Amino acid sequence: MMRMGVAYDTGDYYHSIAWLEEAVGLFRLSYGSWNPEDRSSLEDALDHLAFSYFMAGNISHALSLSREFLHYDPSNRRVVRNVAKYEKLLETGTVTSVEPLRRPNSTRLQNRDAYEELCQRPGGQALEHLPQLGCSYETNGSPYLLLQPAKKEMVQIRPYVALYHDFISDAEAETIKGLAGPWLQRSVVASGEKQQKADYRISKSAWLKDTAHPVVQTLEKRMAAITGLDLRPPYAEYLQVVNYGLGGHYEPHFDHATSRKSPLYRMKSGNRIATLMIYLSAVGAGGSTAFVHANLSVPVLKNAALFWWNLRRNGDGDGDTLHAGCPVLAGDKWVANKWIHEHGQEFRRPCGIDPQD
Repeated sequence: MMRMGVAYDTGDYYHSIAWLEEAVGLFRLSYGSWNPEDRSSLEDALDHLAFSYFMAGNISHALSLSREFLHYDPSNRRVVRNVAKYEKLLETGTVTSVEPLRRPNSTRLQNRDAYEELCQRPGGQALEHLPQLGCSYETNGSPYLLLQPAKKEMVQIRPYVALYHDFISDAEAETIKGLAGPWLQRSVVASGEKQQKADYRISKSAWLKDTAHPVVQTLEKRMAAITGLDLRPPYAEYLQVVNYGLGGHYEPHFDHATSRKSPLYRMKSGNRIATLMIYLSAVGAGGSTAFVHANLSVPVLKNAALFWWNLRRNGDGDGDTLHAGCPVLAGDKWVANKWIHEHGQEFRRPCGIDPQD
């Protein structure tokens, strides 16, 4: 499971403590109805929460949490040493007074308040759009979907966001996770003309070619049928599989490139016109997909797929697609991303009459 990236990688204890307290609280409330893996998840959360409090200067609370950890794993030598260390610090009186934690300033993120609010509660749609929202069975004019139409739920009109229920089976999801598992590496983001690790994206990812396995080939055909787009290389990227562990998140960002110097243009197939994201797992808590400017939060729904257009019909980026992967509070989250590019879609999603569309 992914380590708590916020505390260990950025030292942002203001946020790591808040999210980990929520996670630990959820585990405590569900005591007695745990799955076999829940105990290790609670231990992981307690361990990281104690460390965060220690680094923030609250030794007494770090001691209390470490003792709670030993209730579940009394033979853990490292935590036993931590308890002895905390007790000695408190006995000798060398601990300075604890200052209130302050939220760190972020020069990169200007929408933090809206982002954090959407991660804690579902956003609502504009009233004028409600009559256009609903569920339907869709074939999209594809023979592939005639016998088993897609279960489509319109989630948002502007930006266009649709959720396809039961897009993938349990067996297919497990196969995709199994194929990606051995190749997972720390995720990177596009920065200028290169790609690099960033503290606002805490996850691991791997890429799967459509020739990697028959299940991947089947998914490629299903994605092409549902979107009506050409997914053949180089018109779409390989399937990206991402694992967000405890605390894993991706702060607000665009999937499409906002600069012509972006590495995305190296494919020579234009910008990312659309995104299809498949939820390969359920989560205990957290992990929603939040569209910050659209005031929309979509919770994780196992085996469903979320689709949205990144670009307007005139080729400009849609600013309303600014979105985030909210921190995972319990369990871990697996998704698969399919990014589709402009080239090859000229007759599948043509320009509109209005040049501003």
